[in-house]
Amino acid sequence: MPDGIERSLLAAIVEGRLAPGAQLSEAQLAEAFGVSRTLVREALARLQARHVVAVRPRRGWFVARPDSDEAAQVFAARRAVEYGFLATARPFDAEQVARLEAHLAEERDAIAQGDKPRLTYLMGDFHARIVAVAGNEPLTEIMRNLTARTILISLCRQSSDDALASHRDHVRIVGAIAAGDMAEAARLSVEHLDAVEAGLGRDTAPDPLAALRDTLRLDPAPDGAASSFAPSPL
Repeated sequence: MPDGIERSLLAAIVEGRLAPGAQLSEAQLAEAFGVSRTLVREALARLQARHVVAVRPRRGWFVARPDSDEAAQVFAARRAVEYGFLATARPFDAEQVARLEAHLAEERDAIAQGDKPRLTYLMGDFHARIVAVAGNEPLTEIMRNLTARTILISLCRQSSDDALASHRDHVRIVGAIAAGDMAEAARLSVEHLDAVEAGLGRDTAPDPLAALRDTLRLDPAPDGAASSFAPSPL
């Protein structure tokens, strides 16, 4: 049961149906799944270990919202893992290439259908799929965790990365793999990650005091500065 709860929550997160920073109520999840809070807590703890959810003292569970430092570390880790894997991997056979091409077909279909949740998942899963197709189970698990964190980063930092451009990058990577040029595939993978990271904007977290500031007609204070409001002398 915790496995099923974990999979369902993870799918909702990586498809963007549960937004970064969203609160996860143990009681509501237990009622929705028809299980005890103990099983829900176990599933959430597993996702916490994968850095997909976080727990805050006296506040509960939340979908993780990676900051800029974590984003930089995740992309650095992905470059190291993906380049290292592709640069040292054996050439893929025809059946393995066909599986990657089937994934590309799914991406094209999601783009054509405008299915954003499915496309969000497929774009992230592409990189883990390459490792999975090669049959490296331990590295596949690492890649799935890294790609889930990358999706969260893109969702909360308003990525300007164009889905069609990313798909074209994926096509080029699979083309290099199909040609047996693993070194070129490794280079293209890093180039793609560079482009995705460069497209990240600022964190789009809503201002929790926006409504109050609007009511009081206060301007948001710059970081580290006092509010622009000053009382009139009596």
